[in-house]
Amino acid sequence: MPRGTRASGSPSERSPAGPSARDPEARARQICLRLLTAAPRTRAELAAGLSRRGVPADAAEAVLGRFTDVGLIDDAAFARAWVESRHYSRGLSRRSLSAELRQHGVEAEEIREAVSTLDPEQEVATARRLVEQKMAGTRGQPPEVRVRRAAGTLARKGYPPGLVFRLIKEVLEQEGPGQAAGLELDPDPYTDPDADPDDAIG
Repeated sequence: MPRGTRASGSPSERSPAGPSARDPEARARQICLRLLTAAPRTRAELAAGLSRRGVPADAAEAVLGRFTDVGLIDDAAFARAWVESRHYSRGLSRRSLSAELRQHGVEAEEIREAVSTLDPEQEVATARRLVEQKMAGTRGQPPEVRVRRAAGTLARKGYPPGLVFRLIKEVLEQEGPGQAAGLELDPDPYTDPDADPDDAIG
């Protein structure tokens, strides 16, 4: 090999000449263990990884089934841990958490069970904390700007507009009488989750 040239992929992921080349299930096990060591994975993610590496479908299914039987693959546990971690670290709503889990290939029933572990009162408390933080960080700015930025932040985290604007109104009223006076707290102009809050300011 020329100096400075580096082979791509690990030995087991190139066309190996060892026993795993003759035993696709052995190669599938090696790949799955490597992926699981790097980070928790769902069955769908492991299946996709095996497919990308050219593991035959029957060998992949056999290994994935055995890994599931012994608990090395547990999509329900993955989903529960995802909900707890992403809600408390990022403040994501149940709606956003469900969408993320679908992207990871988790089945609908396991998603429902996982998001059900998030108490609705806790979800509201998290939304209130996010509104308070955003409104505190925009003190001194025009009220419309403050509302737009708080609403946009929570919309991107998946919170429903009705809840968001109720909380925004509560926070404004806590800041002082009349703070919400004259504001049209209608969600429609504010809650496009893909919009840049600054672009929407006229």
